[in-house]
Amino acid sequence: MPKTFLITGGAGFIGSAVVRELLENTDHNVVNVDKLTYAGNLESLASVADSPRYHFIQADICDAEAMAGAFNLHKPDIVMHLAAESHVDRSIDGPAAFMETNIIGTYTLLEAARGYWKALQETNPEKSKSFRFHHISTDEVYGDLENTDELFTETTSYAPSSPYSASKASSDHLVRAWQRTYGMPTLVTNCSNNYGPYHFPEKLIPLVILNALAGKPLPVYGDGSQIRDWLYVEDHARALILVAQQGGIGETYNIGGHNEKKNLEVVETICDILQELVPKHTSYRDQITFVKDRPGHDLRYAIDASKIENDLGWTPQETFKTGLRKTIQWYLDNETWWKRVQDGSYQGERLGVTA
Repeated sequence: MPKTFLITGGAGFIGSAVVRELLENTDHNVVNVDKLTYAGNLESLASVADSPRYHFIQADICDAEAMAGAFNLHKPDIVMHLAAESHVDRSIDGPAAFMETNIIGTYTLLEAARGYWKALQETNPEKSKSFRFHHISTDEVYGDLENTDELFTETTSYAPSSPYSASKASSDHLVRAWQRTYGMPTLVTNCSNNYGPYHFPEKLIPLVILNALAGKPLPVYGDGSQIRDWLYVEDHARALILVAQQGGIGETYNIGGHNEKKNLEVVETICDILQELVPKHTSYRDQITFVKDRPGHDLRYAIDASKIENDLGWTPQETFKTGLRKTIQWYLDNETWWKRVQDGSYQGERLGVTA
């Protein structure tokens, strides 16, 4: 039977992938709640916006009245909470927005969900039993991995390094506290670095693609030896929908792509694929420029995703090589989308440089 998903941040990068996956490949209904900050883009949902199963609400998750109204009007079965300020560099320049959205916003949403769930227990006990609140978080809450053989597991201690990761760690703790204290049916997922279509170009992969095409420098922090695990966004979307429906209440699931790469290797691979797809006389690698490292930059993240694989049967469909090629081809084929984004407030400048 079709369910109604209330998705916060559904116009963002990961959120829009979840919305498209639900509307294109399931029969579920979607209510998208998004404030439409700089990173929210309804053009990312153009392919599904006319679906009769899709509803959009422009609202801030910090607005308690708006959140309560969304729950009461649309009566969701599942909440997937993706709305967040998400860029480490921006959190260094301006941490206040991260505290407000990621901590206060999550608290406000939890309270709206709790009030709705409590009312369901009286009016619709069966619906209340199947209700789920799925909080989507990041592997950055775990901090830095110094041992090259070590992986983040669901029981790894939290040690966030940046204002962004500290705010997400706080929101994770809130969600778990609401489950333990109030019995709310919550779940948490922590994912590795996402990449893919519709990615706002402040992040590494789209920034490098677009700077390379424009003949601009390709900034690499420090010596580029920082290691990240890369996850194709559509693989992540499928994992999130699976966890929301079949994950155990109170459980945490780490979601990773099994693709550990040094940042410099990622940049060089993009250059080599572009040289093949859009050849030029000089090498795109010549545009690589090493810049001052990010303050407090974690050296390595790596996810152990065996729990979600063993418990729920999820594995990524894309390798880093296939996913990166798809991503680059998407940017080559969708110039209109990213040029509209670049016409806005972000012009590819360096963020997160403190005085």
